[in-house]
Order: sequence, then C-alpha cells, then structure tokens
Amino acid sequence: MINSASQAQTPLLTALYECAKSSHAPFYTPGHKRGVGISPSLIDVFGKSVFTADLPELTELDNLFAPEGVIDEAQQLAAEAFGAARTWFLVNGSTCGIEAAIMATCNAGDKIILPRNVHSSVIAGLILSGAIPIFINPEYDAVLDIAHSITPESVAVALHQHPDAKAVLMVYPTYYGVCGDVAKIANIVHQYNIPLILDEAHGAHFAFHPDLPISGLAAGADICVQSTHKTLGAMTQASMLHVQGNIVNYDRISKVLQLVQSTSPSYILMASLDAARAQMALHGNSLITQTLQFAHTARLNINKIPGLSTPLSPPYQALLGGFINLDATRLTINVSNLGITGFEADEILETQLAVRSELASLQNLTFIISIGNTQQDIDKLIQAFNTLAGMAPVSKNNTKLTSAKILYSLTASNSILHISPREAYFAASETLPLDQTYSRISAETICPYPPGIPVLMPGEIITKEALEYLQKVKVLGGFLTGCSDTTLKTLKVIA
Repeated sequence: MINSASQAQTPLLTALYECAKSSHAPFYTPGHKRGVGISPSLIDVFGKSVFTADLPELTELDNLFAPEGVIDEAQQLAAEAFGAARTWFLVNGSTCGIEAAIMATCNAGDKIILPRNVHSSVIAGLILSGAIPIFINPEYDAVLDIAHSITPESVAVALHQHPDAKAVLMVYPTYYGVCGDVAKIANIVHQYNIPLILDEAHGAHFAFHPDLPISGLAAGADICVQSTHKTLGAMTQASMLHVQGNIVNYDRISKVLQLVQSTSPSYILMASLDAARAQMALHGNSLITQTLQFAHTARLNINKIPGLSTPLSPPYQALLGGFINLDATRLTINVSNLGITGFEADEILETQLAVRSELASLQNLTFIISIGNTQQDIDKLIQAFNTLAGMAPVSKNNTKLTSAKILYSLTASNSILHISPREAYFAASETLPLDQTYSRISAETICPYPPGIPVLMPGEIITKEALEYLQKVKVLGGFLTGCSDTTLKTLKVIA
C-alpha cells in the first residue's frame, strides 16, 4: 500500500533546489559555475534558473553509485510507488538498464532466451555481456503486419530445448501497446530458477491505473526496465530499473550500472524522476483517467473518417498469448485504405498539418497519448486526419512490403546466428558493396528507426530478404540507424 504522506515528499528535488539557491563560491564542476559561464544565447532561450541547478555530487546531494542520502531516499520512494523491492535511477536511459540487466544475469557464453523484435539496446547488452541469444518467434499478425509478443508456449519450448539458459527477456508492451502474458511466462521461467527480464520501456504508467494492463512487477517479472520519460513526466533520458524476488543478485546490478552509467550523472534528470514519481503516486489515477478518455475520444472520431481505422482497439481478441491486453493510451491508425504509406502520411502530417507521430510504418501511424496531452492536442489530431483523408493523396510508392513479416521470418531459424554478437562486434571487418554481402556475416547492427528493432546484427548471416527489406524501407521513406554507410550502398561484414 502506498503511503501518500511519504510519497508527497521529493527528497532529491528538494535538496537540489536548496543547493541551487544557496550562496557560496563554487570551485567545482561544471565549468559554467551555476549558470554564470553559460552562453548568453542559451540563457536567452531557456532562462538562467535551470543552469543554477546543474550541479555535481555535492555533499548534500548524495552519490548515485553509493547512495546513502537523498538519492537513496528517492529511490526507496520510487520502489514503493512502483511495487519493487529495489529501484535504481538511470540517467543513460532504459538502454543502460537493459544492458545492466543482461550483464547482471549472463556471463560470456551463457544463453539468454528472447524475441527477435527486441530493441537495439538488447543487442548492445549481448555484445557487452558475451551472452548467446536464443531467439523465439513473436506472434505475427498478418492482417496488420505487426509482430506482437512471445507466448508462454514458445517460452516453454525454448526452455525445454535450452534448460541451461540463464535468463529470459521479453518486450512488454510492444511499441504498439500490445501486451503478452507476463504472468504465465514468469511462472514458466521461475520453474528453471532463472529471472524474467522485461523491457518495459513503454509501460512505466501501468502501475497507476486499473484500466491499464498489469505492471510487469505485479505480474511476477524479476527485473523491469522502464523509460519514465516516455509515458510519465520525467525528462528525456530519465529512466528506472526495478527488481524484486531473490533470483537476481542486486549487488551485481549495482556494480554493472557503474560500468554503463555516466560518472557525472545529471541531477536535473534524477530530480525529474523524483518529481515524476511523486506526481504519479499522488495523482496518477486521475491523470491517467483523463488520458484514457482522450484516447477513447480520438479512436471514436478517427474511426468515423472514411479510409481510416484504429485496428488495435479494445475490445480485442487474444492471439495465442501473444496479445492478451492492450495499452489503450497507445493509438495506432491504419492509413492503407487512403492509398498511401504510413511514411507518406507522416510526412504530410508533419509538414502541412502540424501533427507529429511517434512511429510511422508501412500501413500505420502510432501516437503516444500521455498525461502531457491536452484536449486541444486531440482536437488537432482529429482535424488533421479529417484533412488528410480529404486530400485523397496519391502514393508515390506502390511497393508492397510486409515489414513485420520480414522480422518474423528472421526468427525462423537459430542457425542464422553464425557467431556470437560479441565475437562479431570485435572481429576484423571489411566494407563491401551491398550486392556482395549476401550470405556473409554482418559486422554491424542495422535498424529501421523507430522502433529500433534490428534487422541485422553482428554475427548474423545476411539474407536476401533482409537486404530487400532494408532497401525498400529506404525507398519508402523510412530511415536506418547503425549502418556506417547511411546510403546503404555498402555494408560492413566479417573479414
């Protein structure tokens, strides 16, 4: 039970404010000395007050890597609010939390079971740890061309085939808000006395409203990494790592986080975590109630517009455990019946109608509706889609491509991983023209972004399907990250 009196406190934010307004001669980093040395152009844009709070590890501000004061208090309050046994603040985003979770549970050569539709940070965790991925298929929705979650059945099969695995990782929710059956998967995983790790980057809000999917911790996951900034009120890059149970070594997590986090953490970012936690603990239910109403209004009105639909909407049908619940604050709009791609629709919305989405794909646009949105935002979204539908745009590209199906097919055979991601990352490489890389071993991670799901990663055999997919994404207006040659004329392969 959350203690409202204690949750009203913001120990780290309060201490930072007191330090920022104190009068003393600063002979410590950063060099701008509480804003005095900041460029006037920055002050003109942002004002001076924020820079007075840009402080280092002063005595009263505690130390992120050995917290005994206000950071420790703030993290304990966060653990209580989110339902964890222990919580760590992350200033390098969920990326460092995912890396730490993998490195804390897997040594070099250890197996980890995970879906193919993981974020690129998971691949970084494999490279850093030396762990060997055992990929399993997420459920594929052929109608929507979307990969959903992994199922309890697929996890059970993978663990039966690889009982020596050291951890299981799953994405919860997916970028589209789809949730798999964490509770059943956790129960299966725990029969092998290994942890279930959740990439819960997009689910930090789940703990604060009964009409949202169950939070990963409440469902039994051992490690949950959440991007507090993505769906709650923290600043960009501010995230949290939560743990519970006795399977995970908490001290090892602390040690690994010292490897992947900055030794000069931003107190402004950490204070935003403290404030966001207090906000949700005290007012989360009412804030999310309003957010859910905004999402409902948007769905209701957009579904009335000819040529548009919101295919991921409640009520929904479960898909073999890969889709048992939906985050209703995540709005996916299918534009395929307008005769344009999601990429083209996104460009029109951005350049002509002043509306920006979170994610564009071939058939869909996805929007995050959060506690920061207003009724005016929703009205503008509806108006923009009414205008878009009335424009009757003509597609510049009639190329057919099922993006998720390609990602799904890449999971069909574990033999596609020829050497470990770590071996490949540190191996000698050479750069070849794209048409000469077929059947070679990739030396780089290449992701259409967002959502940052790798199509190729170090150690994988390059397939014709993957090359065709990457080329078509480029043609259709998507963009790629991770490739040394952004034109995609060449790729790096193992020499």
